[in-house]
Amino acid sequence: MDLKTVTSKGTAYTTRTRVGRGIGSGKGKTCGRGHKGWGARSGSSRRPGYEGGQMPIYRRVPKRGFTNARFRTEYTIINVDVLEAFADGDVVDLDAVLAHGLTSLNTRLLKVLGNGSLSRKLTVRAHKFSRSAEEKIRSAGGEVVTLEMKKASDALNAKSTPEKSS
Repeated sequence: MDLKTVTSKGTAYTTRTRVGRGIGSGKGKTCGRGHKGWGARSGSSRRPGYEGGQMPIYRRVPKRGFTNARFRTEYTIINVDVLEAFADGDVVDLDAVLAHGLTSLNTRLLKVLGNGSLSRKLTVRAHKFSRSAEEKIRSAGGEVVTLEMKKASDALNAKSTPEKSS
């Protein structure tokens, strides 16, 4: 392709291919389905990962080890050097961090990591702190407040037990 073959910018939507409209259309007779076989039959659709009877890749690849990916606890993460945006004596929690636009919300759990340095005296309220983050906040004269995490199992139990009327 070169510049002299470009004639238009194209359209927002590609035109639907009309099949079975004669041999001149390029999609006549078998309509792009080939001859015989499962794909040529009406109602044919293959599930994702089907490889024509060959052992599919997700069964050929070995599966080993343990993964906790479905059950891991995820946090909204912020580093100590970002806390310099707050004034001395401020109380820093997830809502304050989001209000300043310092991070985007992943979960309602906040974790503070110790990258960078801190020179302001702040009260930081989070669910978890790295050891270096705690040291840096305290050495700057600030206060570290660890918030309680509600367990998922507690929340499920609370929903499943009916309330007693007295």
